[in-house]
Amino acid sequence: MCGIAGIFDLTGRRPIDRALLTRMTDSLAHRGPDGSGIHVEPGLGLGHRRLSIIDLDGGEQPLFSDDGIIGVTYNGEIYNFKELKEELTADGYVFRTHCDTEVIVYAWAKWGEDCVRHFNGMFAFALWDRNCDRLFLARDRLGIKPLHYAVLPTGWLIFGSELKALLLHPDLPRAMEPTAVEDYFTFGYVPDPKTILKSARKLAPAHVLTLQRGRATPVPREYWTLDFEPRSAGEAEAGEALIEGLRRSVEYRLMADVPLGAFLSGGVDSSAVVAMMAGLRDDPVNTCSISFGDPKYNEAAFAAQVAARYRTNHHVEQVEPTHVGLIDTLVKAYDEPYADSSAIPTYSVCGLARKRVTVALSGDGGDENFAGYRRHRWSAHEQRVRSLVPQALRAPLFGFLGATYPKADWAPRYLRAKTTFQSLAMDQLAGYLDSVSIFPDYLRRRLFNASFERELQDYRSVEVFRHYARSGPEDPLSLVQYLDLKTYLPGDILTKVDRASMAHSLEVRVPFLDHHFVEQAARLSPALKLKGREGKYILKKALQPYLPNDVLYRPKMGFAVPLPEWFRGALRQQVRETVLGARLEGTGIFASAQLRRLVDQHQAGIHDYAPVLWALLMFDGFLRQMEGDAPTADATALLRPAAMAN
Repeated sequence: MCGIAGIFDLTGRRPIDRALLTRMTDSLAHRGPDGSGIHVEPGLGLGHRRLSIIDLDGGEQPLFSDDGIIGVTYNGEIYNFKELKEELTADGYVFRTHCDTEVIVYAWAKWGEDCVRHFNGMFAFALWDRNCDRLFLARDRLGIKPLHYAVLPTGWLIFGSELKALLLHPDLPRAMEPTAVEDYFTFGYVPDPKTILKSARKLAPAHVLTLQRGRATPVPREYWTLDFEPRSAGEAEAGEALIEGLRRSVEYRLMADVPLGAFLSGGVDSSAVVAMMAGLRDDPVNTCSISFGDPKYNEAAFAAQVAARYRTNHHVEQVEPTHVGLIDTLVKAYDEPYADSSAIPTYSVCGLARKRVTVALSGDGGDENFAGYRRHRWSAHEQRVRSLVPQALRAPLFGFLGATYPKADWAPRYLRAKTTFQSLAMDQLAGYLDSVSIFPDYLRRRLFNASFERELQDYRSVEVFRHYARSGPEDPLSLVQYLDLKTYLPGDILTKVDRASMAHSLEVRVPFLDHHFVEQAARLSPALKLKGREGKYILKKALQPYLPNDVLYRPKMGFAVPLPEWFRGALRQQVRETVLGARLEGTGIFASAQLRRLVDQHQAGIHDYAPVLWALLMFDGFLRQMEGDAPTADATALLRPAAMAN
């Protein structure tokens, strides 16, 4: 795995600042500690940091074709590169290396922009074709690997694997995007293609961007979509096909010239990956797990059960409240605000894994593919209720119940009906947004002050879902899966794993997100994914010969962190000082009285506001880091939303 960066002159062939490009590239050294490369020519600079995985002695980048016409800087793995290399060799292309990078160069020579359709893998790359004076940016179908870019007022385009590379350019405007702040306090991350800055973008998953001198910057183009139209298949046939597909996907991801292992959380998906790996390897699988002292959050015993069954070399590390001291480390790793607290154990397990391996396989993507989240079941159930009650009756009835029913975080789950009533008063998209939000809309409106609300100009984060739903499937269950694949998976899960693993120079591969396997899962009937109350029904059934029922059918825990308890105990004072401190107050975004209410009510045990308090801690950390990096003394003005900075 690697880090890439670059500078491209959209207006002509001005000289490239080599020292600046080197700084941008070296800011990504954690992604590629094994080597670096810079290519500069008039109007173009390409940078690369290398983590050697395949062809350790070759494959230095940027890599050019024999004639020097086509060059690439690339981050990722093309798992089918050997098959593509055979095909391209038969067509007369001559390869100098044994790495997958060179395949990209000659795939472009043969297929042009359609080359991405031939790749099976995770990738983000920038390809330069001198013949047509064209720079081509591409990102893999599911968004496993990141790519950020910005068009500067001075006519330069800059890009990099992480936002930190772009932030080194002195011409990059730093004003925050108000709608990105709203999205962050809704989702806990900034969804693609936005970044927290108005001036920078993420290239969305399954998109490419073609740039040519002297032409207006085009809109990114989507090259792959997911078809949820069910294909008829019985349970036995579907289950056998899933195991075959998963085994093939895992086998593809075992190619490496360095030590390789797997994360093992004790959940269904990571356990399935380990089971497949054990059947494909002669030597024991290296596995790593994280544990918690609080049994409500601890899956270590289930991980140990799977490790014992497959006789893995298993390693465990316990996460303690002191690990929240990682805030500054996490802020630096994620660049923009990122509020999924499971980044703490993810960062820790990546560090544990890197002590023993350079490549680790993970179970991410299983829940999105097979409707494994509890919210998928609730959304499907609520949509059935919505279909039975006319909107004219449903909105006022459930709206009244939602407004009057008390919020009872302390009560048994069956008594916590407030959010269900509120959701039923909405349409499916708004209701599903409510279920995934770290802070519901009616409370978020109180979080922001009146000035910032005016900045938003009536924008609400449900627009993110409405945008994707226009091209999504009609089936209610498939629709929420589709929304997760477009938002939560790349914005939260894959971002979390990429930044945490790359901070430790660890490559993570994701078998459940092989695009052929994702297509296979999408075409299954929704009834095979959610059956009664059982999510991932067909996957669990297919895995019965491989995993114990204790792992397959226990209640889902997730990779959660005991923040509610920590914020009332060991971290009580830190939360108060940060959330009520001058830095958040100085942004001009928040209502001070509401911030105090959140802290007081959480620490008194009246409500559980841990997710939004964590989001505020991480936002404060982002502001602190940006102040330290700001190129002017007036950092506060740079960090405020655009109109407020004027």
